Amino acid sequence: MNSEKRPGAGVNLPGLRGHNAALVLDLLRGAGGGGVGRLELAERTGLTPQAVSKIVARLRGEGLVTDAGRRASTGGKPQTLLRLVPGARYAVGLHLDRDSLLAVLVDLAGVVVAERRVRLDFGAGGDAVVDVAEGVVAALVGATSAGAEAGAPGTGGCAHPFRPAERLPTAVERLAAAATGVLGVGVALPGPLDHASGVLHRVTGFPEWDGYPLREVLAERLGLPVAVDKDTNAAALGLALAGVAESFAYLHLGTGLGAGLVLGGGVYRGARTGAGEFGHQVVRMDGPLCECGARGCVEALCLAAVARGDLDEAARALGTAAGNLVALLDIDLVLLGGRTVGAAEELFVRGVGAVVAERARREGAGAAVGVRVAPGGERGVAEGAAQLVLAPLFGRASAAFPANRT
Repeated sequence: MNSEKRPGAGVNLPGLRGHNAALVLDLLRGAGGGGVGRLELAERTGLTPQAVSKIVARLRGEGLVTDAGRRASTGGKPQTLLRLVPGARYAVGLHLDRDSLLAVLVDLAGVVVAERRVRLDFGAGGDAVVDVAEGVVAALVGATSAGAEAGAPGTGGCAHPFRPAERLPTAVERLAAAATGVLGVGVALPGPLDHASGVLHRVTGFPEWDGYPLREVLAERLGLPVAVDKDTNAAALGLALAGVAESFAYLHLGTGLGAGLVLGGGVYRGARTGAGEFGHQVVRMDGPLCECGARGCVEALCLAAVARGDLDEAARALGTAAGNLVALLDIDLVLLGGRTVGAAEELFVRGVGAVVAERARREGAGAAVGVRVAPGGERGVAEGAAQLVLAPLFGRASAAFPANRT
């Protein structure tokens, strides 16, 4: 065995079997359909071939791994290649916005296999929003299961429309019948909130959410594990897992404004998981009153400019705040997302980029700071929410394994 110490390397201790299995799964996912052999898995994880064989046998028994063919060997019999089975498990990602809910069902490879979108009144309060979320998750998972049986995944519809004497199943009953392969539900929504406990704080403009235990309530209703995070953190996690960059800021401008921070390859949430309240930095002391109670917050400035149709001014305000963030954290990439940015991508990239570049020139920065639209489009937050559930399975709940990406 190669004894060199590597980041993310496995260890041969029974107590860390889960960690080692995650390393193997992560490599199999990265290998795609072409697969990877046991000896390569052992070399890249630092585990013994015997340990890898035991892990593979367990994963195969759980339906997560299968053969991908054979590869010619330099000596002896051909090597059997292994691959991940993407459809063995799924995760649901929910993006709760102030006026809409987007739900996606994602397989182990991160591919969206079904989605649903409905209108939402976030101001109706926690219980009302949970009612909507419960129904959407049940419909999403149930329709996909029914579609798979009929050979048309994700098409929805009613399996038995003519049964007048039977009681229709409830959302919970439909979900329980269909969700055997669903690992859990990730929920992304406006903050501030406590990611660890899944309890919301005083969401700007929605004081009724303060103290609401969203994770606990939704998990009880769905009968599934639930993870909760800010929308910007979820999107940033998805981007980090996709290998966009080791350090960057994701700025989301839609019905509000926030940031997700990835520093050194991992999502930075802060000591109290409250990092990224980017929209409430004051950039104009005598500016308009913000719903948070302060004056001159960049969120208030941006939303006011958008409301009057002045997107150039919104981009300049966003660029000023982005410049502050770049100077504070010394990051070299800013990614823009959210529905407002999506409606005028070139304008925001140009406007934000110009302000950030001008500040960098004044401060004598040597390298240019990249400003571009985040990949993933309008599903980026929902897909990132699904990764709140999937990423821990691969040992990457917050950060990538650099050693696995060579």
